[in-house]
Amino acid sequence: MEYTNCWLQYRRISDKNIAELEIYCDLDGKTASCGIEELKIGFQELYGRVVKKVKQETEFKNCEKGILLKITTDISGKEEYCIQCEEGKCVISALTETGILYGVFSVLRNLQIQQVEDFNTWTYAERKSPSNPLRMLNHWDNMDGSIERGYSGESFFFCKNEVLVNERLKAYARMIASVGINGVVLNNVNVKGAATALISERYYEKLQLISELFLSYGIKLFLSINFAAPMELGGLAVADPCNEGVMQWWRKKANEIWDNIPGLGGFLVKADSEGRPGPFTYGRTHADGANMLARAIAPYEGIVIWRCFVYNCQQNWRDTKTDRARAGYDNFMPLDGMFEDNVILQIKNGPMDFQVREPVSPLFGALKNTNMMLELQIAQEYTGQQRHVCYLIPWFQQILGFNTFCKSEHSKVSDIVSGRTYNQKNCGMAAVANTGNDVNWTGHDLAAANLYGFGRLAFDTELNPECIGTEWVLQTFGFHEKVKETILTILMKSWLTYEKYTSPLGIGWMVKPNVHYGPDVDGYEYDRWGTYHRADHKAIGVDRTEMGTGYCSQYNEPLASIFADRKRCPEELLLFFHHVEYDYMLSTGKTVLQHIYDTHFEGAAEAAQFYEMWQKLKGLVDEDCYQRTLERFHHQKEHALEWRDVINSYFYRKTGVDDKKGRLLY
Repeated sequence: MEYTNCWLQYRRISDKNIAELEIYCDLDGKTASCGIEELKIGFQELYGRVVKKVKQETEFKNCEKGILLKITTDISGKEEYCIQCEEGKCVISALTETGILYGVFSVLRNLQIQQVEDFNTWTYAERKSPSNPLRMLNHWDNMDGSIERGYSGESFFFCKNEVLVNERLKAYARMIASVGINGVVLNNVNVKGAATALISERYYEKLQLISELFLSYGIKLFLSINFAAPMELGGLAVADPCNEGVMQWWRKKANEIWDNIPGLGGFLVKADSEGRPGPFTYGRTHADGANMLARAIAPYEGIVIWRCFVYNCQQNWRDTKTDRARAGYDNFMPLDGMFEDNVILQIKNGPMDFQVREPVSPLFGALKNTNMMLELQIAQEYTGQQRHVCYLIPWFQQILGFNTFCKSEHSKVSDIVSGRTYNQKNCGMAAVANTGNDVNWTGHDLAAANLYGFGRLAFDTELNPECIGTEWVLQTFGFHEKVKETILTILMKSWLTYEKYTSPLGIGWMVKPNVHYGPDVDGYEYDRWGTYHRADHKAIGVDRTEMGTGYCSQYNEPLASIFADRKRCPEELLLFFHHVEYDYMLSTGKTVLQHIYDTHFEGAAEAAQFYEMWQKLKGLVDEDCYQRTLERFHHQKEHALEWRDVINSYFYRKTGVDDKKGRLLY
C-alpha cells in the first residue's frame, strides 16, 4: 500500500556541491549497514551527492573529504554517539552500531534543520546519550487487522489473523529509529482470541523476521500476552501464578519462544482490569503474577512490563467516597519493593485515562523500590482522535517536569523514569501509538508531529516542544518560512485550544461513552452509577480532599496540601480536586461558570482560525496533503462549534445563569 515518508522526506537543500562522498567503515553488521544506506539516501536527496564507496577506516586520515563510522571504547553508553564534522570530514563514533545509527540520523536531521547548503563547509559537534533506557511504542493492533482506538486506518502488522512482513515494516522501522525508539509492542494489550496464540509455532517464523528487521534498526520486539494463556493454549485448569504446573508451563513456553525469537525483548501484560484475566482470580497479588512471568523469562534477559491501569469498573459511582483515581496507588503502593528486577510497572501519566488534563499519577512520587515506566498516549483517544489537531508534546513536557517531592533532588518524573532517582536501569517511557495503514500513517498529517515528538522527547527529555515542532515541520514540509510559521503556530496552540472547547478546569470525560468522541456532558462510561463530574444546579467537580475521596493524600507534601486547598490548587485542575460552586471566583476575576462559557467560545473561535490559516498554505504544501488536512480542519471547526454549544447549553439549563457577555447559549 502507498505511504508517505513523513519526516524522512530529505527535501533538496542545495546543488552547490555534488561531488562523490565516501564513507569509511570497517563495520559489517546489519545496523551499520542501515546507517550507510540512510546516508546514501539522505545525501542523494538533500544534495544530489552519490555516496557509493565504503573504504577501510585506516584510509580516512589521508582523505580530504568523507564520513567515518567508527566504534570506540571512549564512549560508554550503548546508545550514545559522538559527532565531529569540519570542512567536509565527519566522524560519527559510538560504542555500538546502534549508537552509530543514531549519530547518522542526527547528522541528517541537523543538515536539514540548519539548512546547510554545503556539507564541505559545515562545522558541527555533538555528543548525546539518551535520557531514558527504554523508549517504546505500544501498538493496540488486533490480529484481524483492526486497531483498538486506532484512527489512521487498519493495522500494517496483522490482517485476517496473519502476521504481515513487507516493505512498509522497514519504512516504519526507519521512521521510529530516526527519533530513537528502541522498543515496540506489536499487539493490543487486550489479548484475546487469535492473539493469545501469537506465542505459538504458527507465528514464530514471521515474528522472527520482524524481530530481525527491528534489531537492525536498534529496536527490540515485545509482545502483549494473555495471562490466561496456560488455560487457553496449554489446556491447564488454572492460570494461578503460584501453581507449580502454571510456573512450569511458562518456563517451557519461554524457552520455546526465545528459541524461535532469540532477540525478543519481553512481555507487556494487562491483568485484572476491564475484564482481562489476572492473579486476583486466585487471591494472588500483582507481584505474584508479574514475578512468576519475570522468573520464567529472566534466563533470556526478558523484561515483564506490567500495566498499572487497574480499577474496578463495577464500582458504585454514586458513592462520594468511590474514586477511580485512587485505584493505581491503592493497588500497587502496598507492593513496593516486591517485584523482580526485570519487572517494570507501566504507569499512565495521570490517575484516570489519558484525559486532556489531569494531575500526574501519585505513584511516581510514592514507589521507591520498583522500576517504573511512564505511559503516554499519542493515539488521541480523548483529544480529538486524530481528526482534531492536538499537539501533545507541551503536555508531555509538563508531565516530565512535574516535581513529585519524593527526594530533595532528582524528584521530577523525568528523573524517576530515566532511572536517575533510584539508580535503576529497567525504566523509561512508552506511548500508545497513533499509526495505521493510511497513506500518511497517522490519519491527520499533523498528528505525525506527536509520533515524532514523543520519540525525540523520550530520547532527550530536555528538548523544548517548540524546537521539536520546528524540527518536524522543516523535515516534513520543507523550508518555506510561511509554512513553518503557520504550522508551528497551529501546533503550539492546539492542545490548549482543544482543552478550551472540551473539558473545563480539569473535569474531563464529557464525551460519548465507548466511542470517546463528541460531546456528551453526562456521558461517563459507567453512567448507570451517576455522572463523573457530579454536577448539579449549584456546583460541579469531585471532592478529592479528606472530606471527599481522600485522593489528595496520595501525594507527597507539599503537593497533598496544595491540591487539597482550593485557593492554592492549580486552577486548571480545580474541578478535578474540588466540588466547587458555579459562582466561585477564579484568579481571572471570572466565576467558574463564566470561565466555562468563555473558554468554549474562545476554543471554537481558535479552531476556526486554524482552518483559515491552513487555507492560506494552498500551493505551498503538497496538494494531496493540503486537501487531506483541509478536510480535517473543516471538521474540527464544525465539531468545535458543536462542543461549544452542547457544553454551554448544558450548564445554562443546569444553572439558569446567563452569559455575562450576552451570547446565545442554546
